[in-house]
Amino acid sequence: MDMKELRDLGRQKFGKVCRMCPVCDGRACAGEIPGAGGVGSGQAFRNNISALAEVKLRQRIIHNVHKPSTAFDLWGNELSMPILAAPIGGIAFNWNNYISEGDYAKAVISGSKAAGSMGMVGDGKLQEIYSSGLAAILFEGGWGIPTIKPRPNEQIIELAYQAEAAGAVAVAIDVDAAALINMTVSGQPVGPKTFAELVELKQNIKLPLIIKGVMNIEDALKCAEAEIDGIVVSNHGGRVLDHTPGTAEVLPGIRDAVGNRMTIFVDGGIRTGFDVLKMLALGADAVLLGRPITQAGAGGAEGIAFLLKYLQAELEAAMIMTGVQDLSKITRDIIYKK
Repeated sequence: MDMKELRDLGRQKFGKVCRMCPVCDGRACAGEIPGAGGVGSGQAFRNNISALAEVKLRQRIIHNVHKPSTAFDLWGNELSMPILAAPIGGIAFNWNNYISEGDYAKAVISGSKAAGSMGMVGDGKLQEIYSSGLAAILFEGGWGIPTIKPRPNEQIIELAYQAEAAGAVAVAIDVDAAALINMTVSGQPVGPKTFAELVELKQNIKLPLIIKGVMNIEDALKCAEAEIDGIVVSNHGGRVLDHTPGTAEVLPGIRDAVGNRMTIFVDGGIRTGFDVLKMLALGADAVLLGRPITQAGAGGAEGIAFLLKYLQAELEAAMIMTGVQDLSKITRDIIYKK
């Protein structure tokens, strides 16, 4: 398999839902929800792309880095790269039924594991979305992270117990889905979380707990105070609030504020291994891939594994060209400053 074959598969399977644009920047699909687009004008989606484009890398060629390491330790689990598959729920609903929820979850979890990485799976108004994700994680010996919508705490805790029983590595809550109307109208209310609710969740969930959707320093500090294990700097792919800044724009301030008190993931507009390096330099410990993974899902587990390895190779090349041996050596020094 190569990138051309993978893109051709996508064009065959997606129909008009995703146009497989040469640059996936949200312009052609703005406002298309259901679909792959950003909410409203699509500006939040585009801001993710433009914020990353503004970051420039400093090229260095006089050094002794020949074979950089992209190894990443995630709470005692050794990954070959700091690139994970982001949680996507409702794939059948949003992507024209090109693949079932169960088959997509299997492709994400198994494909990520085959690449030496790890996949996250989602939640939604249909019970099968979460349960099929857990089944895929259980099949791969617990190698994966389920994500739960910001339901009432008692429901989240029960679903977290199910994740623990499946052997999951961690559990995430995508609080950035707090205003999803499709959940509420289906009789499954969601909403934001108070600090007290975060503390309650942390006290009742044994697995490492990740809060997804942090876009400002205040929320990050509240998560740190509640002793949350990890956060995802994310605007939900620009699908929940129009006109938010790009994640690359807010990431450095969040890292500076919380220091090393928690693991920081980031998503939003990441398309290449060079983008991965930029996000790591800005302060992320690891990145999550969203839309590129859904596109690669056209090739099943093989397609997702291929994409992850392709980006890993680009990341290695970028590390050579900026003179960094391993992830611990990636700092803001490799970013060009005017």
